[in-house]
Amino acid sequence: MASPLATKRLQRELKALHKDPLLNPKIVAMPNESNILEWHYVLEGPSDDPNSPYHGGIYHGKLVFTKEYPYKPPGVIMLTPNGRFKPNRRLCLSMSDFHPETWNPMWSISTILTGLYSFMIDDKPTTGSINTTNATKVTFAKDSLEYNVKNDKSFRALFPEYVQLWNEREERRKAKLAELGIADDTTTKDGEKMVGSTREVNDVFAMRAGLLVATLLSILFAILRFV
Repeated sequence: MASPLATKRLQRELKALHKDPLLNPKIVAMPNESNILEWHYVLEGPSDDPNSPYHGGIYHGKLVFTKEYPYKPPGVIMLTPNGRFKPNRRLCLSMSDFHPETWNPMWSISTILTGLYSFMIDDKPTTGSINTTNATKVTFAKDSLEYNVKNDKSFRALFPEYVQLWNEREERRKAKLAELGIADDTTTKDGEKMVGSTREVNDVFAMRAGLLVATLLSILFAILRFV
């Protein structure tokens, strides 16, 4: 159970986040409705850098505070597969409970999550980090929203705006499927790859575009031979 001081401090930080949200990078955070010591966050990958392997990613995680907060740091965990950190593992950061000796009680949830973002886009190893290729990180980024919506009840409950974003993307995906004449078979579960997924639809578009270009080039070469 949270102490009165921890409860007051976390309630104040929640109001501060609502009044002055983190927009660059975009990060949102909400406490568990039944436990103010457990906060969930969503960290979006860089929106201004399409070359980043995290571009377009939507990463869910949680902060686990002690009842002694703000005098002791929280545990920091990322839940969405991302290629940088092991999912559902406590991360060793200067602002996490791995390093209580470096913790500053003046730091806030905003400070912690901004620091996590900076460390994520870096490549320094730490406890809880993993080494993967940029291609793997890009794949995780593309699949992140789908993974969160389909596999995480807390994500769906606390961040309905992202569920709405998923629904909008699903509507566009189904429209593309109908245009391509592909059956909408999305009956798999637990994050398994789906027939007719967004990535597959895009691959089909790319393949058809490539075939069209190849056909046009063939026609052009045939014409040039007789010019």
